[in-house]
Amino acid sequence: MASLTRRVTFTATHRYWRSDWSEARNERLFGGATVPHAHDYACDVSVRGPIDDETGMLIDLGMLDSTLDREVRARFHGKSISVDVPEFADGRLIPTCENLARFIFERLAGSFAGPATLASVIVREDETISAEYTGED
Repeated sequence: MASLTRRVTFTATHRYWRSDWSEARNERLFGGATVPHAHDYACDVSVRGPIDDETGMLIDLGMLDSTLDREVRARFHGKSISVDVPEFADGRLIPTCENLARFIFERLAGSFAGPATLASVIVREDETISAEYTGED
C-alpha cells in the first residue's frame, strides 16, 4: 500500500458563533473568534491504495484535482463559511478546523473510483493550528 497527499488552498472568512447562545456566552467561549476574520487555509487530502503497475500511480491525479476543486475550492474559496456554506450557516456547524476536516472528509469519502480510498483530511488555518480527520472513531 502507498499513500499520496494533495494540498488544496482557499481563502475564506468565518466566525465562531452559536445562534442558540447569548452574545455573552459566545464571547466567553469563543473570545475574539466571534468576530468575522479571514484565513488562508491549506487542506491536505491523503489517499491510500496499491500502486498501479501500468501507470505507477495509485489514483488518477486529474480526477483527484477535479474532485478537490468541486468539493473544497468551489465550496469555500472567497466565501464566508459562516454565511455562505449552508451546513455552517445560521449557527449549525461551528467552522473550526476540526469540523471543516470532518465535513470535507465526509464529502470526499465516496468520491474515488478504483482501489484508492480516502485516508485523512488535514485542515490548516495557519502555521500554528491544524486538525486531522480520518473517519475512524
